[in-house]
Amino acid sequence: MTMQAPLRPGTTATGTIRSVDADRTAGRRGERSNWPVTIVLTLCTLSVLVPLYVTVTMAFKTTSQAVDGNAFSLPAPFSVDGFVQAWELTDFPRAFGVSVLVAAITVVGTILLASFTAYAIARNWDRRFFRWSFFYLLAAMFLPFPVLALSQVKLTGLAGLDNPFGVAILHVMFQLSFSVLLFTAFLRSIPAELEESARIDGASTGQVFWRLVFPLLAPMSATVGIFAFLASWNDFVMPSLITSDPALQTLPVLQQMFQTQFSNNYNVSFASYLMAMAPAIIVYLVTQRWVMAGVTQGAIK
Repeated sequence: MTMQAPLRPGTTATGTIRSVDADRTAGRRGERSNWPVTIVLTLCTLSVLVPLYVTVTMAFKTTSQAVDGNAFSLPAPFSVDGFVQAWELTDFPRAFGVSVLVAAITVVGTILLASFTAYAIARNWDRRFFRWSFFYLLAAMFLPFPVLALSQVKLTGLAGLDNPFGVAILHVMFQLSFSVLLFTAFLRSIPAELEESARIDGASTGQVFWRLVFPLLAPMSATVGIFAFLASWNDFVMPSLITSDPALQTLPVLQQMFQTQFSNNYNVSFASYLMAMAPAIIVYLVTQRWVMAGVTQGAIK
């Protein structure tokens, strides 16, 4: 024998059933309304996964398999000859080391310089100089490197920075605006009372920043660092224009320089592309949760 739940005052069994049916109908409508979003997300996913699938399969094919015209077929048998040839033709270890050096300087420099700047702006927002400095940095986001390419090439040449170090410095400068924006939004969520307590205990501004504020910026520092790494690693235009010595070029530029040697060897071409893409893909897959966490915390708080 089952017991029915008592009805609320002013309601009837029929009214309750109708409300339940209405909720179910609304739920079905909500599910239907998500189909357009699902279709768009599916198409966006396929637009990334299909080229990546072709790159991987072509890289592991032999030369005869790569030129048969069927890019979607699986390699049979798997071959690493394309990777061996690409490794030798592009001098991959040297180019990889140059790319790592440029990316490392970019990441460290962006995090330090952007966090310093954002801290000064966030804690002095009431002062006109700092407020307008923030707006000035935001305006710099609308100046892409190609617009300033000629002047930057001339200045780096005169300063003797037409090398990977000059490229890294420019990467930091062009990442500064967006990074300061992220850090400033995150710093506003940190209570100023924490810093006041530290100053009462005798801590200087530098000690407050390094011992208290900077450790709290870890989620946003990870986010800024990942964005800076991806932008530096994948950049082609700036290294190709700034670096004068071909032996010191980064991986994306080396891919273009040796493209003529890969004209008919598609397996070598795609193996070279895959080796160049792999570090950026691995870094993003490992650290993507920090990207979302840092951006979300900076936006919500």
